[in-house]
Amino acid sequence: MFVLGVDPGLTRCGYCCVQVGPNAPRAIALGVIRTDPSRSVPQRLAEIQSEISALLDEVRPAVVAIERVLFQVNVRTAMSVGQASGIVMATAAARGLEVVEYSPNEVKAAVTGSGAADKAQVAEMVRRLLGLASTPYPADAADAAAVALCHAAQARFRAMASGATS
Repeated sequence: MFVLGVDPGLTRCGYCCVQVGPNAPRAIALGVIRTDPSRSVPQRLAEIQSEISALLDEVRPAVVAIERVLFQVNVRTAMSVGQASGIVMATAAARGLEVVEYSPNEVKAAVTGSGAADKAQVAEMVRRLLGLASTPYPADAADAAAVALCHAAQARFRAMASGATS
């Protein structure tokens, strides 16, 4: 199964497609979609939609896991992150894909064991869990990988729990 993790953002939208199966998880695609801040918001959102569509065509995930926007001190930042998140969710849903959201604390806890982990701890655990030579950069890519790994862990747990109750 392929899980596409997304750390939404208007300037930098992190993504990571993780292959999940009986062996250790493996990163299939990892990176950041960047948009030019000098362009209008609608143009930037259209660019994100186009890039996400191309990524979905390329990696064909079973599910798209996205980090939920809970709180931002800067309202303008929160709005742009929410817009980018909406574009990703709508693009995936229009293709009939399952879309799930996880809070930042859920993601951190799933990857590091602590919901209070900092970005460096998350990046290092992503590196270890995916067997990467170096930590993903920028942090948006590492965060997206953590979201995908969070979903993989949650899916494994749900499968075990449903098997125990059957």
